[in-house]
Amino acid sequence: MAATPARGGGGAYSCETAARTREWMEALAAFLGRHRPLLEAHVVNFFKDRMWELVDAEWMDCLRREPVESLLKLPSGCVQEHWPTTLREFVLTARSLVIPREQKAPQSLAPDIHVAPVGTVLAQGMNSKKKHEIENLAAVVHAIAKSCGAKTVVDVGSGQGYLAQALSFEYQLPVVAIDASSHHASVTVARAERIKKHYAAKCVEKQFLKVPRTVTCHVLSSDTLAAVTLDACKDDHGEHLRETKACTEKSPQIQEPTQSSPPLILAGLHACGDLSVNMLRVFVSCEQVKALVSVGCCYNLLSEDSYEGTNTCPGFPMSKAAKLSELVLGKSIRDLACQSAERWRSLTMDIALQNFDVHAFRAAFQMVLEKYFPEVSRLSPSIGRQGKALRRQRLRKVVESQMATEKIDDFSCSTLKEQNTNTDDVDSVIYGVDTGPDDIHHDECRKFSLFKDFTLSGLGRLGCGSVEDTSLLEIWKDVQPFSEYIGPFWCLRAALGPLVETYILLDRLLFLQEQSNLVEALLFPLFDPTMSPRNMAIIAWKLSANSSEA
Repeated sequence: MAATPARGGGGAYSCETAARTREWMEALAAFLGRHRPLLEAHVVNFFKDRMWELVDAEWMDCLRREPVESLLKLPSGCVQEHWPTTLREFVLTARSLVIPREQKAPQSLAPDIHVAPVGTVLAQGMNSKKKHEIENLAAVVHAIAKSCGAKTVVDVGSGQGYLAQALSFEYQLPVVAIDASSHHASVTVARAERIKKHYAAKCVEKQFLKVPRTVTCHVLSSDTLAAVTLDACKDDHGEHLRETKACTEKSPQIQEPTQSSPPLILAGLHACGDLSVNMLRVFVSCEQVKALVSVGCCYNLLSEDSYEGTNTCPGFPMSKAAKLSELVLGKSIRDLACQSAERWRSLTMDIALQNFDVHAFRAAFQMVLEKYFPEVSRLSPSIGRQGKALRRQRLRKVVESQMATEKIDDFSCSTLKEQNTNTDDVDSVIYGVDTGPDDIHHDECRKFSLFKDFTLSGLGRLGCGSVEDTSLLEIWKDVQPFSEYIGPFWCLRAALGPLVETYILLDRLLFLQEQSNLVEALLFPLFDPTMSPRNMAIIAWKLSANSSEA
């Protein structure tokens, strides 16, 4: 393999050696430490804690006047000349510390890599994002397995078996698919049988078609993953059996290598939380595992040393350097690592404004809880995926409004008037003669109506009683003047997300670099980040003693 090591956005940092990786991580930790309050901010407390005051007043005054399009480009490092110097420095410095995530062609790893297209049969059930991921990842796994002599692929967190089946049928590799869901295992087996019939019909010459073997197991530690992997693969270099195995043992023992244990490669497509971390530890500890290709996700679900209080190995930090660092993340900051600058940049103005509105509704809803249901508020309740449902609902309204904007506006306001015929205070505030131009008047009608719907739905989910419209209006009037700060605030916070992800990825890479000179590892942007935001693959393989000495 011959890939160019990743470098920071400005080219000042690289991770080609352990020393350079540590230098990059130290710079990241220092920058993130200076902006800790912004990192730890939570949307529900935006109005309650007056979070816009955490940011330089000059910055906020500038950004609240910016077009939405400029705000959406901010997390990608785009600045405007008229911005305050300190704001431009913040954005540009942040971007210089981020690992570049523009997709690279798999051929830059090895010139002879062939990316086999996923045909119609294999692609059944896949959306365009999944198809893109499977095609690129399968090609890289096949090439690395071939180069390091691995005979069997272990697909960790295999889901419905898309990667496992592409490797089996397109690249003729024996695959063991491990997943926690027995339903996923059943789907994988049934799907593989249908695909096998198609490929069998295509074969002119007699060809033995390998079907993935499935294993259902909750992988709670690297020891569990190692034991299950070795047990499932010990005879896999012979005939590939069609078999579904279930792992129920909580603390299985790692088996010693035997002559029947084939050389393995671990692969994972968005293996969730600690699962990606356990893959790295198994790669290091198991002699039979010769290589690894892992694309992680769900950083918010990682266990963290300072928060878990257990004796198990945490998902973060992994490297010795990160363990000695004073940087502590926590769930809220790890959740921020899942933000995608590319996705922010690709949002339309309408969708972005809807997102900002939903943030405002959730923060205002918290004010309702604080005032009328303080005992519920203290429990930090979750109201589920209400925000996403509301965004989908509003997206449909935006599409429909393109045909009849004025009619919908008039209907929305007249309906709201009818709903509030007995609340003169609501009428006098929203419909008074001093409300301004009609378009602003209508927009405020819609926003209050949506906030009311959001609140009533949230109260219902939490089992709380109702709140009168006039009381909701009073809260909305109090917070509405500050809602213009939500977009700028969250774009600034989103600019820090890629830095947190970079730190987590470099921690994993450094863990491998700290092992010995017999391990080669790199970070590689395998997918289009606009299509698949978690696009960075950790690729590692073990060198022979002779090649290391050479």
